Amino acid sequence: MNIHTTLEAEIPAEFSDCFAAQQAAYATCRNPDYAARKADVRQLLRLIAENADALVAAVNADYGCRCSFETRVTEILQVQEGALDTIKHLRSWTRPQRRALDPTLFPLAKAWTFPQPVGVVGIVVPWNFPIALAFQPLIAAFAAGNRAMVKMSENSEHLAQALIEITPRYFAQDKLAFFSDGGGRGPSFTRLPFDHLFFTGSPATGRAVMANAAPNLTPVTLELGGKSPAVVAPDYPMKAAANRIMWAKMLNAGQICTNVDYLFLPEGKIDAFIAEATQIVTKRYPDLTNGDFTAIIDQRSYERLQATRMDAQAKGARLVNLAGGQQGDPARRIMPPEAVVGANDDMMVMQREIFGPLLPILTYRDHREVIDYIGARPRPLALYLYSNDRALQRRYLDNTISGGVGINESVIQAGLHSLPFGGSGNSGMGQYHGKEGFLTFSKLRPVFRQGPIRALDLMMPPYAGLPTRMSNFLLRWKS
Repeated sequence: MNIHTTLEAEIPAEFSDCFAAQQAAYATCRNPDYAARKADVRQLLRLIAENADALVAAVNADYGCRCSFETRVTEILQVQEGALDTIKHLRSWTRPQRRALDPTLFPLAKAWTFPQPVGVVGIVVPWNFPIALAFQPLIAAFAAGNRAMVKMSENSEHLAQALIEITPRYFAQDKLAFFSDGGGRGPSFTRLPFDHLFFTGSPATGRAVMANAAPNLTPVTLELGGKSPAVVAPDYPMKAAANRIMWAKMLNAGQICTNVDYLFLPEGKIDAFIAEATQIVTKRYPDLTNGDFTAIIDQRSYERLQATRMDAQAKGARLVNLAGGQQGDPARRIMPPEAVVGANDDMMVMQREIFGPLLPILTYRDHREVIDYIGARPRPLALYLYSNDRALQRRYLDNTISGGVGINESVIQAGLHSLPFGGSGNSGMGQYHGKEGFLTFSKLRPVFRQGPIRALDLMMPPYAGLPTRMSNFLLRWKS
């Protein structure tokens, strides 16, 4: 395919030239061996480890105030652990796998699969965890033997520029290239005929990405969001529930796709939860402006959150400051956490993913009400149940659908390399992390090799006689 003639009118040369170079490089080595793949993952690990301070500083500059401890733990450490886990298991993932044969294919035939790189992949990165959400799919793509182009978010300009400067010291551009958004170039990036396109972002943008990929029949993995509920059961201690829920809600100021987006409490338990939550928040964040609490990413998002809370209040909700009355710092977009008591479906806060420190609270009398409510809405990226009742846990697992589940915990499941991460329906398609990520960026190629003797020759026409007797025997045997 001549990329310049087919896409020149709509794709910036910076994208199309790099894509053509990566295609050409892939054509020279379509299936790198285990040693080459391992070396690529180790090089990603080196890039992160040797430039951690610069990357943390760049993310902080993009946010205005991004807690450096959170960046190091949730992004740098996550990537390092993911790379090391992949290196540990990569040899077994790359081995051919024997498959069973039908009786008619005995005695000397063999069947197996082996994972082969898909080729050149595109990765579109959001702004909320831009290091982790760039490098975690990159680890999987390189483990699978691919080449990659990565487009950063418009809200990650400092990080994008840092990665554009740093990466050539570790990889040739025909192996890995980072790009800034450059003023809304996302749609043109996703129109490139990648061999696989990986996108993390909102459901609305995910639909546009899928539409851009469709003319090229580019396979897509969409890691989206949605309204992820948490449910506290009557048997679970309220202090423990508030402790774990508020840890998640305050992390990155609630700007997490798997965060608790609304909370179901047993009827009559709102005041108890608010009391515990306020005590926890004020103890952990005695000063919201001291650098431990992250700012809202930009003014547009800050104003959206302010409009969301005011809409809820105008429609009858009660807003409760959970930070002991602290007002944060509007000039720096530091926004205090608030409970939205009495939220309902007419309010903006219940109509779209919040992505901020607002926590709508609903109440229920029976768990079936909660299950019906969740089931009547788009599938969430996560579901959190706080209960020690194993039978109740089973009812929620059996009667709801979500991308992932946390029982007596929030968010943690999204960071485990041993568990696949991915949504369902409105919250996404496809999955990655660990082996599932390796398989996402691989073509699991099936191979059948016939032996010198072929049992199938005994069933050639004319079919009367032995072929018929053999087929009748097999049909009875398999019934």
